[in-house]
Amino acid sequence: MIPYGKQDINQADIAAVVAVLQSDFLTQGPQVPLFEQALAKTVQAQYGVAVNSATSALHIACLALGLGKGDCLWTSPNTFVASANCARYCQAKVDFVDIDPRTYNMCPDALHVKLIDAQRHNTLPKIVMPVHFAGQPCDMQRIHALAQEYGFKIIEDASHAIGATYHNLPVGACQYSDITVFSFHPVKIITSAEGGMAMCNDVQLAEQMRLLRSHGVTHVPAQLDSPHTGEWYYEQVTLGLNYRMIELQAALGLSQLQRLPVFLAQRQHLRQRYDCLLKDLPLQLPVADSMTTSANHLYPIQLNALEQDSSLSRQPSRKAIFDRLRAQGIGVHVHYIPVHTQPYYQTLGFAYGDYPQSEHYYQHALSLPLYHGMTEQQQDQVIEELADVLMVCA
Repeated sequence: MIPYGKQDINQADIAAVVAVLQSDFLTQGPQVPLFEQALAKTVQAQYGVAVNSATSALHIACLALGLGKGDCLWTSPNTFVASANCARYCQAKVDFVDIDPRTYNMCPDALHVKLIDAQRHNTLPKIVMPVHFAGQPCDMQRIHALAQEYGFKIIEDASHAIGATYHNLPVGACQYSDITVFSFHPVKIITSAEGGMAMCNDVQLAEQMRLLRSHGVTHVPAQLDSPHTGEWYYEQVTLGLNYRMIELQAALGLSQLQRLPVFLAQRQHLRQRYDCLLKDLPLQLPVADSMTTSANHLYPIQLNALEQDSSLSRQPSRKAIFDRLRAQGIGVHVHYIPVHTQPYYQTLGFAYGDYPQSEHYYQHALSLPLYHGMTEQQQDQVIEELADVLMVCA
């Protein structure tokens, strides 16, 4: 099976993890701050706060920005459920902004229309969370301009987008947002096995997120001259969580970060081959924006043939194409089932038809394999099998 995504672990990664296993610290040692500093330098942010998953990073980012009961967070329906769930963890409401059918990202025009209506009804969001789907940056300038006008905070869900650039700056520099979150899950561009990091340029936000990731506990003695306090002393100053990244994860992430340019270059090479070799098939290929560079986490295509007839019996189903490719060892996938159609979110009042662009995208979506270790021969096999299946199913 050629998977849709896969980690790439080399001997240097293994040696870095083994070195930690042989050290004095398996957690709360030097590797986590080193990883934070290295990634902050890479993406040109002031601060990084490493945690045990990107979901945890999204959660503490929301908490640090004050999201709570009675507030609302808006995000894209075309994302993994974590982008919305983090608001629910804060007892906040969730709403969605439909996507641009060209980029599959949050549509700034749809956002503006929704903001006008929300202002009229006094239901403006506290936070808007654009998602850089597949590694392609959203139109952050326009979203930021709307934030200035309507007074909301911005968290960039950049789980797919480490290494991407927007207007010649790395995603994560937070030029147009308050906080940016990265993921290091094994199918992402670099991995720490599991893990995530929140980037920001505000020291108070960074300190608050560090406090929240570790039980809300501070180890700074409150009264140095008191006989009741000393080096053992700690205080819980807020209700925090245990979201710490361990040293093993940080060592792996730090080692992987050294190869980020190599990973990105190979993904770009494979993406360009897909663009060239698939252009004559009845497919809609992902767009390239001249003002951005995608991190190419995914290669999502649209199966155009499915649009021709509303009668399912007269057109190839996406499931038939998916199943035939899987049977041939091609690990295609589908990203994403729109969040508002999930059973949990339907209990909150959302329904099919609420965000038609996201639903249309999903009905025709298929993600082709794309990862650093993929060879041109494997990619040729994917393309050949896809062309054959489209011909059979047509």
